Amino acid sequence: MASAIEALYRRVLKPILFRVEAETAHQLALAFLSAMPPLPIAPDPPELGQTLWKLPFANPVGLAAGMDKDARAVDAWQVMGFGFAELGTITPRSQVGNPAPRMWRIPEHRALINRLGFPSEGMEAVAVRLRRLRSRGVRLRLGLNFGPNRDTPPERVFDDYRALMKRLAPMADFVVINLSSPNTPGLRGWQAPDQMGRLFGALLAPFPGVDARADASSRPPILLKIAPDLDASQIASICEVASEMRLDGIVATNTTLARAAVGVRSTLEGGLSGQPLREPARAVIREIYQRTRGALPIIGVGGVASAADAWEHIRAGASLVELYTGLVYEGPGLAGAIKTGLADFLRREGLDSIAQAVGTAA
Repeated sequence: MASAIEALYRRVLKPILFRVEAETAHQLALAFLSAMPPLPIAPDPPELGQTLWKLPFANPVGLAAGMDKDARAVDAWQVMGFGFAELGTITPRSQVGNPAPRMWRIPEHRALINRLGFPSEGMEAVAVRLRRLRSRGVRLRLGLNFGPNRDTPPERVFDDYRALMKRLAPMADFVVINLSSPNTPGLRGWQAPDQMGRLFGALLAPFPGVDARADASSRPPILLKIAPDLDASQIASICEVASEMRLDGIVATNTTLARAAVGVRSTLEGGLSGQPLREPARAVIREIYQRTRGALPIIGVGGVASAADAWEHIRAGASLVELYTGLVYEGPGLAGAIKTGLADFLRREGLDSIAQAVGTAA
C-alpha cells in the first residue's frame, strides 16, 4: 500500500502540489491523507526496535511536529511506516496563527521557511480525535507538542502549559514542551535557565495530588524542544536544568533563524527547515549527548531526508529521529526507505540493534 501511495505522489500529486502555494499544498495533502482508513502494515525489522521511557518503539523514524498540527492524519502516518508521530504544536484555545503568506519552499536548498505562528484548532478539538484513536487501539506512538496561545501574556504562559498537560497528557505517549519556535514572540526566551526552571517546576506535577518528580510513572515522559541557534554555553545550561528537573529527553532541534551561516540567501521571515539545517542540528545533538553522557534520550530533528541523514543523527547521539520537510520533497515512501537503509547500516557495522548505534560518533 505504501508503494502505491508513493507512486501516486510522484506521478500525480507532487507535480500538482508544487504548482500551488506551499501552505495550500500542505492543506491539500493533509486533507487527502486524513481520509485514509486504518490499514494493515508489515512488521518492522526487529533490530530497528528499542524501548525508551518503558515504551517500545517499533522503529526510530518519526514524523516531526508541524506536519499534522491537529491529529488529523494519524492512520496515514502509520501506513507510511513511521514508528511514531509528534503532533502539534497544539495550543489551549484555537487560533489562526500569523497572516498569510507564511510558508515558502526553497527548492534549490530542499528547504522550507515558515512563520505560521502555531495555527491550531485548540486542545478540545484534538482531544476528541485522540479519544477516538485511543478507543480503537491505534498502535502508532503519539507525542503531543504543546505551545502557548499567541495572545497569552507572559505571566500566564504557565497556565497555558498546565491546561494542555491536564487535558491532553493522559492521551499522549510523550509530551514535548515547545520553547523554541521563532514565530511566537518571546517564546525562545523561556529557554533561559531560570525561566526553564520555573516552567518545568510547575509542569512536573500537572495532576492534582501527584508529585511527578517522585513518581515518573504517574505522567507521560516530558521532553523539551530547543532551537538550533544556541551556543555551547547555552546548551550546557539547558542540559544542566534538564538534568536537575529530571526531564525525560530533549528534541533537537526546531527551525533556524540563520541564513548566511547555512548557505541560504533569503529575506523571508520565519524558521528555516530542511537540508540546510542538517549539520547545525547534528552539532546540537552531539553537544547534548556529550554534555549528558548519553543519559538523556534525544530526538534528532533537522535535515533528515535519507537513511544516511538519519544514521548520522543517530550516531551523533539521537535515539529517535523525526522528519517533515524531507517528506515534502521525497514523498510518502521516505520513512520506509530510511528504515531499509538503517537496517543495512546495522548489518554493515555488525550491530544487532539500532540502540547500539546511538552516540557511536559522539
